[in-house]
Amino acid sequence: GLSIVDLGLIYDLRLEDDEVRVTMTLTSFYCPAGDIIVAGVKSAAERVPGVSQATVNLVWAPLWTPERLTPAGRAQLGWDAPRLDA
Repeated sequence: GLSIVDLGLIYDLRLEDDEVRVTMTLTSFYCPAGDIIVAGVKSAAERVPGVSQATVNLVWAPLWTPERLTPAGRAQLGWDAPRLDA
């Protein structure tokens, strides 16, 4: 039930004119929902008014770890883990 933002999967967003470029990762190489998640990110970005195209760049470095969870994500899971960038 966590958003991909609260999971810490979105690494970067760039808006250039009317194009959005998203750099993101997944929780593992073998994520069974990976294709669906990436397609959903592209679709959601392209529904933003003024955006004509979105490109999603799936990366594996740095690897995702639970420390990437936002404070809201950790709270929703009942975790009190420190963030790497805190």
